[in-house]
Amino acid sequence: MHLVRIIALVTLAVVATSCTTTGGVRQSADAETVPNEKALAFPPPGGPAIVSVVERKHKDDVEQTISLSTTSSVAGQNFLKVQFLGASGSNPGLGSTPYQMISEGAISREMAATIPGVRLARSANFVQNSYGPFGYASGQSRAGDTCIYAWQQIRAGHSPPVEQRNFSTVQVRLRLCDAQANERQLLSTVYGYTIAGGFEGQTLNPYGAPRGADALLGHPGDPIYPDAGGYRNGAMASGYEVRPVVVRPAVVRRQIPVQPQPVTVAPPQAVGPRVPLPDPQGSMPQTGVTTAPAQIPAQVQPRTMGTNGTIVPSPDCIGDAAATAACRR
Repeated sequence: MHLVRIIALVTLAVVATSCTTTGGVRQSADAETVPNEKALAFPPPGGPAIVSVVERKHKDDVEQTISLSTTSSVAGQNFLKVQFLGASGSNPGLGSTPYQMISEGAISREMAATIPGVRLARSANFVQNSYGPFGYASGQSRAGDTCIYAWQQIRAGHSPPVEQRNFSTVQVRLRLCDAQANERQLLSTVYGYTIAGGFEGQTLNPYGAPRGADALLGHPGDPIYPDAGGYRNGAMASGYEVRPVVVRPAVVRRQIPVQPQPVTVAPPQAVGPRVPLPDPQGSMPQTGVTTAPAQIPAQVQPRTMGTNGTIVPSPDCIGDAAATAACRR
């Protein structure tokens, strides 16, 4: 009997609880999408565009996965991930997330998970951007796409005001695969990205103390030029730079020699005596001016001119005195 009463009471409690349940779904506050302008890191100008920003918070730690545009056949999404690992509590030296150094095994697992099917080779060169040293690995897929995976840890090391170890760090990961870019072009994103966030406390600054001014400022004997060219031969490397005089060669016109044309001289024609012409009416002119050439009798032959200017008589004129007189007229 006692057991029956207990079962009845439990049943009533369950029914009462079910009547008060609304059945709503509560959204988890672990991850949320924020606008692109709220990103804590940005790719360089002209670099891959930001697609979306997913943010996760844990105490004073903030993590953002910034998805970037991807033009590759390799599975996965290009991204720029940034983690701000700060400090909480009264002691600023204790971080909310324990400090961990970058290990070779962890990087290998990250590369295999983010760029599957691509064999990446780590670079042995020491490289450094504006935030300090970083490491990267690169490779090509079977389709010819180039991929890089870069990692960087930004940490000041020691906080000068309190002389204690500073555990606040910024972890950066970059995954890029592109079907048209080469390794050097993808690597320019690692050199050009910008971090747009920081911690409020001065002792938690992971970027270190600001670098002082150049020792050459204000020091005599060390000129500073507005550009890297400086002076060359007493002239600044600018628009007023002395340029060599360009001597233009003189234009010489070639004269084509004119070949002299042979002159044809007509042989001299025989000149006969001028005989008055008869008038058409049958009367001879009285003035002695002829208007038409007179017909020369057949028996009278004109005299010809020799080569030396002498007059050569016709053969008909040689003979008796009467013929000679007729030729002289």
